[in-house]
Amino acid sequence: MIFSLGIFLAKTRILCLITGRRRRGPLSIYKGIITLLPYSCLIVRIKLVSFMELHKDEKIAMNDTGKVGNLAEISDWSIPSIFSCHIVKNYLAHLLNVKIPLILGVWGGKGQGKTFQTELIFQAMGIEPVIMSAGELESERAGEPGKLIRERYRTASQVVQNQGKMSCLMINDIDAGLGRFGNTQMTVNNQIVVGTLMNLSDNPTRVSIGQDWRESDITNRVPIIVTGNDFSTIYAPLIRDGRMEKFYWQPTKEDIVNIVHRMYEKDDISKDEVVSIVETFPNQALDFYGALRSRTYDRSISKWIEDIGGIENLGNKLLGRKKNEELPVYTPPQQTVEALLESGYSLLREQQLIMDTKLSKEYMKNIDD
Repeated sequence: MIFSLGIFLAKTRILCLITGRRRRGPLSIYKGIITLLPYSCLIVRIKLVSFMELHKDEKIAMNDTGKVGNLAEISDWSIPSIFSCHIVKNYLAHLLNVKIPLILGVWGGKGQGKTFQTELIFQAMGIEPVIMSAGELESERAGEPGKLIRERYRTASQVVQNQGKMSCLMINDIDAGLGRFGNTQMTVNNQIVVGTLMNLSDNPTRVSIGQDWRESDITNRVPIIVTGNDFSTIYAPLIRDGRMEKFYWQPTKEDIVNIVHRMYEKDDISKDEVVSIVETFPNQALDFYGALRSRTYDRSISKWIEDIGGIENLGNKLLGRKKNEELPVYTPPQQTVEALLESGYSLLREQQLIMDTKLSKEYMKNIDD
């Protein structure tokens, strides 16, 4: 028992050194990770709990429902081992006699919280990510997105070297920028971006951004994490096993109930009531249940608009009021299961109306079915 406690304290101390604020080179990070490797999943879980206690009142991220969340609201959440193992393997790649994929692809249905969960993992592991979006994978100038990816990758490498923190490059919704849907045309920039990511996967320590070639210009290897909905639309050689590990993120019913319960916990909605809501609206993404809660605010917001003088005075009240003038107090609605169910049925009607109407067929009569 005493021996186990000593190991626990030693591991926790090493983890604190890795994620501390003092400047250290990458070698100290490697040494710390080597020590942590056999216990990576356990230690990451310990780190998550400690982080939740220290920052339980701190808002840290915006989830896919548009709701600001914090780790304390998702205490039932745990880190999939593939995340910690992928990051650790990439930092140990120079010591392992095996080919390590540089890219981890997290894919799954829309609105399931892939980006939000990944941000929580970064917070829990003390990782300083460099983030890109799919909108940056295209440009009016040929070659610009490929160069931008290499620059962002080198920036993540500089975080490791200069700040002594683990880092990674994250690209959100990569299939929206690189995927081919139907008869969409592939541009030169699409091809360059795919080629750039393939080259990074094959040569992660030799990254040029156009400067003169120097034999001593070695870049620290950092993992790349991408999210998307359908990787089958991406160029197949990019997602092959040697270059990309794939992880399908699909929360189970139990996961959804736990997360939604945390979402509604401040509204005094019990777990049994959450189960009934989830069972009433099955096969819905996580953001649907966040939208339920948001929709219940509509009526009280309409009343608040009337209290400040109606829509005619809305602009002046919100933006043109005097410095010391305060807005009328807004009182959030009292959440009930009946109100949430009413909002849910309203959202279902909107979903069905979009599927049934398909106005594009009215506008383009010759469109194929």
